[in-house]
Amino acid sequence: MATSVVNQAVGTFQSLAVLNGPGHQQEFRNGSVKLISNATNVHLGLSKRGSSSNVGRRHFGVIQATASQASVFNHVLSPSDNSTSDTKKSSSEASLILIRHGESLWNEKNLFTGCVDVPLTKKGVEEAIEAGKRISNIPVDVIFTSSLIRAQMTAMLAMTQHRRKKVPIFLHNESEQARKWSEIYSEDTKKQSIPVIASWKLNERMYGELQGLNKQETADRYGKEQVHEWRRSYDVPPPNGESLEMCAERAVAYFTENIEPQLRSGKNVMIAAHGNSLRSIIMYLDKLTSQEVISLELSTGIPLLYIFKNGKFMRRGSPVGPTEAGVYAYTRRLALYRQKLDDMSN
Repeated sequence: MATSVVNQAVGTFQSLAVLNGPGHQQEFRNGSVKLISNATNVHLGLSKRGSSSNVGRRHFGVIQATASQASVFNHVLSPSDNSTSDTKKSSSEASLILIRHGESLWNEKNLFTGCVDVPLTKKGVEEAIEAGKRISNIPVDVIFTSSLIRAQMTAMLAMTQHRRKKVPIFLHNESEQARKWSEIYSEDTKKQSIPVIASWKLNERMYGELQGLNKQETADRYGKEQVHEWRRSYDVPPPNGESLEMCAERAVAYFTENIEPQLRSGKNVMIAAHGNSLRSIIMYLDKLTSQEVISLELSTGIPLLYIFKNGKFMRRGSPVGPTEAGVYAYTRRLALYRQKLDDMSN
């Protein structure tokens, strides 16, 4: 059963360009990374060595959506606007769910994956489904994910377990034609849909010349200390790759400009992404230092819940299961939402 789900998912999902697609280019020079976005008119120059100051206190360049992106975004989000009675939410509170993707085929083989687009294993599929069960009573209005298939599969499989039974639908805003061809013409169908926005800025850290190499063989070749520095330091990138600091620059900028406004408007958000892009976001949410974030570990397929209230993020831990009473006791709003789901099922 799980294998058939994998095959169906791989055959159905189409990942966006990872690092060299329409609208952006990437250049590598002497260990530095330049990201040039045609669509958003943003140029970020990221040096190999940088400050170890707290990302949460940095000033990031503003990333603005193009007119076509805004049109698609508002169009597909409108069903959620029409169904706010589901959660009785106000602009002062919203839920944020973070999920690291399930085990991938290269995780299983102990290979450096980075931005190589590798699908989930059977175990990864099971982890994604289990993650969905753990968040099945928490409202989700919009989903953000990376452009990589393993994160997208995790998001889609998790939502198959949600009790509200809304259908996650990827937004296609790569062109006006793509937007028009994917338009929904039924208002009732729109109300039962959840928009899914994929962005390469939420991709895993790009591991450069380590991608595809066996981790143990790489340690034997370069030495354990060197590989540990590449993997666990904050501002030292692997050859022609990204450091955690570089990953944080793009991931946190995307979060503050695209995801946080949704939370401030009362939308409940789920992010399915990767170890390093999520560590970067958690660094921002929890105001961690560069030394604290390098020791942060995230398990595959385990959701992490935050409550956004009165402009602040409060970490609420990981829901153990759909009947975990403690998760829903954190806010009256979550308890009421779960009660409504119970009433609908009776």
